[in-house]
Amino acid sequence: MGIVNHSNWLIFARLSTSSGDYTRVAMFINIRLSSFHFSFCKDIIDHIDILLVSFFNKGIMYWLINVYSDLSYTAIKYLKDMRLDLRNLLIMTGDFNIHDSL
Repeated sequence: MGIVNHSNWLIFARLSTSSGDYTRVAMFINIRLSSFHFSFCKDIIDHIDILLVSFFNKGIMYWLINVYSDLSYTAIKYLKDMRLDLRNLLIMTGDFNIHDSL
């Protein structure tokens, strides 16, 4: 178990805090983009299954979010309840495996 490490990629992931708490969300960014100064923003969203990364381009901050949705949808509910207003959210990706009751 673990995250693959490769010299061509910047890796953002939350470290496990306990033995039963495994990393379920990660972000890989090609090192050719490192001049954008990517930063993991745990101070804004502090959730085990949500990864928020910011970067700058021409003085403007942009955001990337990766989400893992467990069977109880805890990360999605957390985002909904937070009502976070991130201007310049460029992309939100993840496992949004939500089944409709119909």
